[in-house]
Amino acid sequence: MLAVIQRARKASVKVNRQTVGQIEFGLVILLGVFRDDDQTDADFLAQKITGLRIFPDAEDKMNRSILEVGGQALVISQFTLCGDWRKGRRPSFINAAPPELGAKLYHYFTAQLAKHGVPTQQGVFGAMMDVQLINAGPVTFVLDSHLK
Repeated sequence: MLAVIQRARKASVKVNRQTVGQIEFGLVILLGVFRDDDQTDADFLAQKITGLRIFPDAEDKMNRSILEVGGQALVISQFTLCGDWRKGRRPSFINAAPPELGAKLYHYFTAQLAKHGVPTQQGVFGAMMDVQLINAGPVTFVLDSHLK
């Protein structure tokens, strides 16, 4: 499972021009689910993201977690993170989870973040979405559950 996390001052996601999720401050999380992922991958990433100290303290050093700053998370499913671009010019998505598994683990991951105390909004799994954000920093990290 791959998560691209971006610190955001504000973010929203729209489907068919209707806002389906928005946050005022926190993290935008683009989540890619691979076919060999399971709940342990989602558990690992939810715990890691919840405790990751990437928000500034009083001295402007990255020393506080999303929980410590009272941030929210906007989680967007993004199967293209699972694309293999190494061969040819057209990415292959054969390693992405099938839709049923992808949706199940996406919703499970979002629920795990909420269980850890992070107020969470989400996009619509499998939909074409317009995501807007003001990236704070910019601060962006890529977390891979297979590298734990």
